[in-house]
Amino acid sequence: MKRRDFFKNTTILAAGSAMAPLTGLAAERAATDFGGKTAKNIIFMVSDGMSIGTLTMANLFIQRRDGKSSNWLSLYEQQKGVRALMDTASANALVTDSAAGSSAWGGGVRVNNGSLNVSADGTFHKPILQKFKAAGKAVGCVTTVPITHATPAGFCVNSDSRGDQDGIATQYLDLRFDVMMGGGTEFFAAEKRKDKRDLFADFTAKGFSVLRNRKDMMAHNAGTTKPVLGVFHEDGLPYSLDREHDAAKKEQVPTLAEMTATAIKLMEKNKNGFVLQVEGGRVDWGAHANDVGGLIYDQVAFDEAVGVALAFAEQHGDTLVVMTTDHGNANPGLFSAGGDVNANFDRIRSFQHTNDWILNGITRNDTAKQVIERIEAAQGLVFKEAEAAELLSHYQKMDGDGLYNPKKLPFKLLAELQVPRTSVSWGSMGHSGDYVELAMFGPGSELLKPLVKNTDLHQLMLRAAGQK
Repeated sequence: MKRRDFFKNTTILAAGSAMAPLTGLAAERAATDFGGKTAKNIIFMVSDGMSIGTLTMANLFIQRRDGKSSNWLSLYEQQKGVRALMDTASANALVTDSAAGSSAWGGGVRVNNGSLNVSADGTFHKPILQKFKAAGKAVGCVTTVPITHATPAGFCVNSDSRGDQDGIATQYLDLRFDVMMGGGTEFFAAEKRKDKRDLFADFTAKGFSVLRNRKDMMAHNAGTTKPVLGVFHEDGLPYSLDREHDAAKKEQVPTLAEMTATAIKLMEKNKNGFVLQVEGGRVDWGAHANDVGGLIYDQVAFDEAVGVALAFAEQHGDTLVVMTTDHGNANPGLFSAGGDVNANFDRIRSFQHTNDWILNGITRNDTAKQVIERIEAAQGLVFKEAEAAELLSHYQKMDGDGLYNPKKLPFKLLAELQVPRTSVSWGSMGHSGDYVELAMFGPGSELLKPLVKNTDLHQLMLRAAGQK
């Protein structure tokens, strides 16, 4: 494959065999194919809040829609990677949050939930992207949530509080990482920041290329040596499903796969290689909201980014790709509820919008008929008048659950009403303490043991890249 063809071919071919776990000799062959080489590059892929049910449903969705497996599970089918389970606990809880989860990878030490590479006694642990930058590599992060959010920040900074996103954005200015792209306009724009500081202007003055939309990103000159800050939306980027059916959003906001390909293109020219974290952050937000369309379509979008990373790694032979999650969330799954499970699940393929889009467009002054029409137009699901009225009743008190739900919308109720129509059920609206899926492909994958702690990945990445 010619180098210029990589960015035209962002997925790897899927084999037609049934899924086979990589164990024993198969795993040994997959790991030793790279002959103990040092990883010049590392691409660390995080589907935030991905329970095993999320990975499973996305694969089933792709199989039934496209007649092939996901890029992630195709890796297993072809026996090209190494697979493990990972213990995700934090220093103070069996159930971690994203700050402590990413810090375990980033700083190599378990810290309390809410902290970024800072132990309870105040000890700072140097984040891994700072270590790799000091070693001469290009480094960066791309995400579908604010670039200042917990998962990218855990690879980058030290902070007592993940909530200090204004401060995290300021740290990025001084750290001068090579590529940082995602959402979070409010942490860079003067009119949004608490201190009214114009960080976009400050980044520009310090020699960054500041990109504000998809067109700017796609047209950016890969030959420039300037570091890149790309901030494409306030808060998180739109859910992939909503973006796909909104022409303005498609023009404004790049996909995670496009950001991943652009970041690789910008960083691969570094003679010492690069380290890139890629996060599907809205997978976690979809799980918190029990939003089946938001969850599955964003996991599929994450898998497209996995395809970009694996295609690059297969072409070059010197790149370690890590695929995992920081924790489970909501434990969703496909269950024999509501009659014909296959037909119910296939309804999701016809969705035009997420539950988030539906609920944010309803007001307390709407009628039950208007709610029924909105849901049917968005998802093809036909609700009864009593069900619509029940949803509307929550707009009088705004008492909905869910972490990323500032308006207190009735996400939980809508998800419950969808169960007999989609056969997808939920265990909770919060993180879980489950051991999670972890896979690797490329040089360094031979270092992966079948069961690891999240902190083990810090040293594994350093060893794979030949660092101390």
